[in-house]
Amino acid sequence: MTSLVQPARVFVDPLGGTRTAVEARRWLWPLLILAFCVAASGTVFALRWDATASIVSTLPTDSTASSVSESDIAEQIQTASRKALVGGIANGLIVMPLMVLALACILWVTAWLFNKPAAFGQLMAAAAVALLPIALYHLIYAVCAGYQHSLTDLRAARLVPSSLALLDGLSPKMQRVLKGADFFNLWSVGLLGVGFSTATGMRLGRSLVLIGVLYLMFVGVFFIGLPAGGGQ
Repeated sequence: MTSLVQPARVFVDPLGGTRTAVEARRWLWPLLILAFCVAASGTVFALRWDATASIVSTLPTDSTASSVSESDIAEQIQTASRKALVGGIANGLIVMPLMVLALACILWVTAWLFNKPAAFGQLMAAAAVALLPIALYHLIYAVCAGYQHSLTDLRAARLVPSSLALLDGLSPKMQRVLKGADFFNLWSVGLLGVGFSTATGMRLGRSLVLIGVLYLMFVGVFFIGLPAGGGQ
C-alpha cells in the first residue's frame, strides 16, 4: 500500500516524496501509472478524433482527384482512426516504459561523467517519478477529450493548453522554441533534478542546473532542430 500511495505524495510534497521514492528505488508504480494514463489518453483521443479533415487534406487536387471515390475516402478515414487507436495504446504500454528506461540510462551516463556513481535502480526511480506530471497531463487530457463530441487536429492540440507555443500571433519558428516552455515538462525537469540529486549526492542546485541544461539540449534537438530540418 505504501508503494501505491508514494506516487501521490510526489504531488503534495515534491521534495520529500521524490527523495523517499528514489532512496527506496520505487519505480514500478510510477511507471505503471504513467503507462496507464498515456494509454488512456491515446485511446480516448482516437475514439473522439475526426480524421476527415486530415485525410481530405492529403487527397490529390489535380486531375487524378476524381479517381478517388467516397468509399476510398471512408476507408482511409477508418484506417487512420484504427491506427490512432493502436498507436495511442502502444505509446502508453510500450513507448513510455522504454522512455523511462532510456532516461535512466542517460542519467547513469551523466552520473558517470561527473564522477557521481549511483545505483541504477535509484536512477530508474528518479526517471519514473519525474514523469508523473506527464502522467497527470495525459489524465487531464483523457478526461477533457472524453467530454468532447469530436476532435479535430487543431482542437486536440489546444484542448489542454500548457505550453507558451499556443499563444496567438507566433511564427512557426517561435512556436517550436516556446514548445519547450511547457508547464508539465518543466515540472518534470524539477522533479528529475531532485531525484538525480538524491541518487548521486550532488548538491540540489547544481543538479537542477545540470538537468535544466540537458532539457534545453533536448528542446534544441527535438523541438527546433529536427522539425526545422524536416521542413516543418
